[in-house]
Amino acid sequence: MSSRQAIEGLAPELLWQRFFEITQIPRPSKKEERITAHFEQLFQSMGLKYTKDKVGNLVAHIPATKGREKAPTVVLQGHSDMVCEKNRGTTHDFDHDPIHLVRHDDWIGANGTTLGADNGIGVAAALAIAGDPTAIHGPLEILITVDEETGLTGANQISSKMLRGKYLLNLDTEEDGVFCIGCAGGMDTAGVFQVKNTAAPGAGCVAFALRVSGLKGGHSGTEIHVGRANAIKLLARTLLALQPLSPQITHLQGGSKRNAIPREAEVTVVLPASAVEKAQAVVARCEQDFQNEFRTADGGAQVSLEPVSMPALVYAKPFAKKILNTLLALPHGVVRMSTDIADLVETSTNLATIVSDDHTLTIGANQRSSVESAKRYIAASVAAGLKLAGAKVTHSDGYPGWQPNMQSPLLQICRTAATELYGKAPEIKAIHAGLECGILGGKYPGMDMISFGPTITGAHSPDERVHIPAVEKFYDLLKRVLEAMSTRA
Repeated sequence: MSSRQAIEGLAPELLWQRFFEITQIPRPSKKEERITAHFEQLFQSMGLKYTKDKVGNLVAHIPATKGREKAPTVVLQGHSDMVCEKNRGTTHDFDHDPIHLVRHDDWIGANGTTLGADNGIGVAAALAIAGDPTAIHGPLEILITVDEETGLTGANQISSKMLRGKYLLNLDTEEDGVFCIGCAGGMDTAGVFQVKNTAAPGAGCVAFALRVSGLKGGHSGTEIHVGRANAIKLLARTLLALQPLSPQITHLQGGSKRNAIPREAEVTVVLPASAVEKAQAVVARCEQDFQNEFRTADGGAQVSLEPVSMPALVYAKPFAKKILNTLLALPHGVVRMSTDIADLVETSTNLATIVSDDHTLTIGANQRSSVESAKRYIAASVAAGLKLAGAKVTHSDGYPGWQPNMQSPLLQICRTAATELYGKAPEIKAIHAGLECGILGGKYPGMDMISFGPTITGAHSPDERVHIPAVEKFYDLLKRVLEAMSTRA
């Protein structure tokens, strides 16, 4: 089945057509030039005025439906980039290849890669509204930001004069029937080690790639609490179990994105040939232990030893021991649950990445919290562990959270619209993930904001998929909210 065939017959037709077009254009974070050019061409073909700023953010101006010109301007906001993850063995170049869509029952997914429904579906909905003659609305601004996934760059650098609207609908939430009114702030912490090498052992030793794979991964905010395994942690535990066999290691790698729970990690291990059989037994036992521990949340753990060429260098034993102890000691997961909002993670940290070459080894972690002081504390805690091990530590600037406002007029309008449309009140919640609302609220004080979207599961992983019926519900709700807003003077 071709990608286009996957969306045939789906409603709303224009939304799915726009989403299909988006998926066919490569758009990794920090490489949004081609998708931005596509949006510009689309705006030009529709006769819409638009503005592009120096970092690539776009704002298109949509005239009001006749008779609704005096309504307040509403901003429809999403981001153009996507997280690029693929399964081992999947041949895909995110810089050049389109996403291959697949349809299974009521879901649209991708063939071994992330789908990019985060946030392609939201952007597609905004673009569909712009061309939908049945949509009734006041003046609209469509804001499409860049580089949301790896730094919130677009939102951080947008001018405080680029938007006129005082109401903003962020279309980047992933749960049908839910309005999000708050989010966590976040920051990154990285520790850089200078690698200490020694010559690899000679005769009588063999080299293997020790690899952890088969995990679900997922979003380090919205899925940090569900108990999924961290491949870097499992790799460290396997190395610990192998210590009686005196392994020597090099080329340690794990994870790929700061905001994704690592699905895979690997290291080159050099062992005495006489210890190979015992090592294989240890690895098999670790795999069985991990599958048992995570059988409900993430039961597909695979731990393997595959023969590889002998490296020229391995980590010096004191350095290898220091790195292993650091990986075992660094925190990962939920630090504290909110005492104000049920089932909301307040503070967490994600042991996200290890990147190494012959000279440096960098451990990256991502911290989130809806409480600014707690965010700073957990970042300092991670930094302390890295510093004790001798790393040079840096922090990103971070981004602010978005404080909930239960008295928001926009929330009342959205709640009424959803209740009228579906016959039941929507769920109101905050999320443990970064949304651009926190930054945009700082740029535009007093802006009334809310976030919603269709059901998307497995975001930031190759398991990502979007629920087809939820997309139609989401679009109908968006139209209903915009019509209700258009009656306000």
